[in-house]
Amino acid sequence: MAIALAVPPQAAVAQASVSPPAEVPSQNDADAFSLDIDSSLDVGVDWPDLEAKLPEEMATIAPDAPTEVSTPSSPPLIVDDMAESEDDKASPVRGAGEQPAVADDGAEHRYAILLTGLEGISDPVFRSRFSSLSVLQEGRGKVANLAQINRRMRLDAELLDRLLRAKGYYDAMVRPAVRAAEEAGASHRLRVIFDVRPGERYALSRVALPGLSVAAERVPLLRSAFPIAVGQPVDADLIFAGRDALSLALSENGFPFAVVEEPVITIDHETRKGDLEMIVRAGGWRKFGAIVVEDTPRRLFSPRHLSRIARFDPGDVYNASDVEDLRRALIATSLASSVTVKPRDSGDGEHVDIAVSAIPGPMRSVTGEVGYGTGEGFRLQASWQHRNFFPPEGAITVSGLLGTKEQAAGLTFRRGNFLKRDHVLSAGLNARHQNVDAFEAKTFALTSSFERQTNILYQKKWVWSIGGELSFSQERDVFAGSDAKTRRSYYIAALPVSLSYDASDDLLDPHRGFRLGARISPELVNQNGAFSYARAQVDGSVYVPVGEKVVVASRVRLGSILGSVTADRIAPSRRFYAGGGASVRGYGYQAIGPRDTNNDPVGGKSLAEFSLEARVRFGVFGVVPFIDAGNISTGFLPKLSQVRYGAGVGVRYYSNFGPIRIDIGTPLNPQKGDGRIAVSVSLGQAF
Repeated sequence: MAIALAVPPQAAVAQASVSPPAEVPSQNDADAFSLDIDSSLDVGVDWPDLEAKLPEEMATIAPDAPTEVSTPSSPPLIVDDMAESEDDKASPVRGAGEQPAVADDGAEHRYAILLTGLEGISDPVFRSRFSSLSVLQEGRGKVANLAQINRRMRLDAELLDRLLRAKGYYDAMVRPAVRAAEEAGASHRLRVIFDVRPGERYALSRVALPGLSVAAERVPLLRSAFPIAVGQPVDADLIFAGRDALSLALSENGFPFAVVEEPVITIDHETRKGDLEMIVRAGGWRKFGAIVVEDTPRRLFSPRHLSRIARFDPGDVYNASDVEDLRRALIATSLASSVTVKPRDSGDGEHVDIAVSAIPGPMRSVTGEVGYGTGEGFRLQASWQHRNFFPPEGAITVSGLLGTKEQAAGLTFRRGNFLKRDHVLSAGLNARHQNVDAFEAKTFALTSSFERQTNILYQKKWVWSIGGELSFSQERDVFAGSDAKTRRSYYIAALPVSLSYDASDDLLDPHRGFRLGARISPELVNQNGAFSYARAQVDGSVYVPVGEKVVVASRVRLGSILGSVTADRIAPSRRFYAGGGASVRGYGYQAIGPRDTNNDPVGGKSLAEFSLEARVRFGVFGVVPFIDAGNISTGFLPKLSQVRYGAGVGVRYYSNFGPIRIDIGTPLNPQKGDGRIAVSVSLGQAF
């Protein structure tokens, strides 16, 4: 934003340029509007030559001889003949005048910084901006000789003057001084004082947006997006924020090629007013046209598939947010290493085509995961995936699991954005062998599902899934007082359906909000005759921040197998179990609930679990004290009188891909045979 200060011809012309704040760079040329005072002067903390003789006027600050420091000159954009204020006859940065001198004896000092006279400026950004750009602040806490301190002080005085002008104080005076510290025993400590007199804050007398009128009937909407009006202060923060808001409003309301020029202000010191003019080149109003795929060596997406992902249709009013949304959605597919989405004039004067260019990324990946839990033992899981084996977005995954008590292998097909954005079709074939305390099972299953997914880039509130499963399982367990384990064969057909609502703030590590989920799976079983039941489960969790470093989290899980079938007829792998790192910590894997004559768990028809923990974070590490509770019953509803409790503490390491957790717990009211300590290691929070 250029500020042109005009003075009568007989006086020296004073011109200044006020850059926008460092936090709000220009959209067109960020370098032209920087408050970086080191860009032209190299002022480090270490003085280049401490032995060189300094000019006398820089060696000390005389008590009665103010020293003027001129502000850096900038090319003016506008020069008008306006009356000069009395304050313009003097430099805005002056010596201390009345302050006592500090003799330069060559000694090095530490110093403190004091700003006075800024009580009327309530903007907290002003002080924080000065602190971040100040060369005195950069060297604070280190010793420096008086010449170095003088140099830094004068540069910071110029910085203060520029910051004050950026906030509309064009008559401000800054008087820097160095004084000896008054505290006893502080002979080697100095105080650098900036006595600031802001003066009257200039206001806008005219606000003009030439070129905006071509937007016709949309002018009122666009003008309302630019909040700057006559009577408001000449504040660079407000003006550039308004410029950004106007640019955004144009791009969101059908103007893909709009350009808002740099704001130009003319200052009149006599009236203490400023005129603002900002040229708007709106370009033509457009609607969405076709999606065009630019030529690449390997085309990832077809126009048809892109139209499924896009949240706009041909004929809709152009909206830049929809274009950015499409770009982010293409990145979320994990197929492209680079994606460019930009508007392109169709040439008919009414529509704008969307040109998409995607550079393919690596299609193959290998992943691995290691886990450990008391009762579960070690688990090593690995997978190989080709993310685009069946274009577009048709992924094939081959996975394997090798564990102390479980082994598995599987093949999965998954197509993303199937028929509609964020809809996923998947099918899988897997074989699994489990040999845990509760049962032994060999299972072969064919599964499929159609779901609405969520991910890190687009965390959804509502997620649902509809699936199907056909499985054959040979399982062996002990139930109903038998001393010998019996092997039985089960043929199972299931139709699982789930619905979840997520109001948390983070998918992997939530800090606030809540989650609710429900799942029901009607199942038809053939095992010495046909019977049916429905497995139902409800989950809920809540996250409450307590200060900046603590999150209190709680979880509830309730489950029941609906139907008249008894628990011993249900396949052991389909019953409910509790205990372990993802359930009730402090107990072994599936260790809670009814047990057989060998003291092995047998599972049940109903489940109840509760958890409460405090997640305390210290940088990349965290400590989590917790208490869990749960029970398994063979009846329709769990018996709360037989709830088992576990408590302990966990450690978290917050990596780039999520928290790694180690939990150590102990049972508070153990059953016979329960261990005193249970340990679990895994990726992600417990819930």
